[in-house]
Amino acid sequence: MEKLHLTIEGMTCQHCVRAVDTRLRATPGVEVEHVAIGSADVRYDPARTNVDQLSEAIADEGYTAFASK
Repeated sequence: MEKLHLTIEGMTCQHCVRAVDTRLRATPGVEVEHVAIGSADVRYDPARTNVDQLSEAIADEGYTAFASK
C-alpha cells in the first residue's frame, strides 16, 4: 500500500466531504485515512488502482483532485 495526499478543489461543505469519502471507499484497493474540505489522505494498492483513477473517481463527484505533498 502506498500513501497519497490529494488536494481537492471545489469542496465547500460536509456534504462534499461525505460524497468524496463514499466514492473513495467504493474504489477497489483504497483505504481512506481522512477526508476534509479540500483534501484527502488515502492508502492505495498500486496493483489495483492508481492516482489517475482516484482523481477520476473524485471528478465523477464534481471535484478536481491532484496529488500533492
